[in-house]
Amino acid sequence: MSNNPPKSEYLLLSRGQWDRDKSPQEIQATIDAFYTWHAHLVAEGKFKPGQRLATGGKVVSRSGITDGPYSEAKEVIGGYWFIVAGSLDEAAAIAADNPCLACGLNFVIRPIETERASAFREANETPARG
Repeated sequence: MSNNPPKSEYLLLSRGQWDRDKSPQEIQATIDAFYTWHAHLVAEGKFKPGQRLATGGKVVSRSGITDGPYSEAKEVIGGYWFIVAGSLDEAAAIAADNPCLACGLNFVIRPIETERASAFREANETPARG
């Protein structure tokens, strides 16, 4: 019997923008370091592939479809990846070594819910009642 906790997937969202005072050369070196770091973690089974997000897009709501999100928005999501870890704390510790932190990006790590949504169970979309 193993003492290791079962592994779960955690979504890592890359947020923010590069520091304005960093040169393109500094940012490129950080990007290169990220891909080396990421490939190493994929090889170890601690990461799964994700992708950067392209510019542009659409926002879909009950009001219709509009252009956006825009880079001027308060929250810029630059990409997504998947961490494989035994806990949220372990996933956060893995993300804390991301080289892109040094150039202004930050990350949100969220557990992935494996159950289907239900109106009878509290979830992220459930409005606060009080």
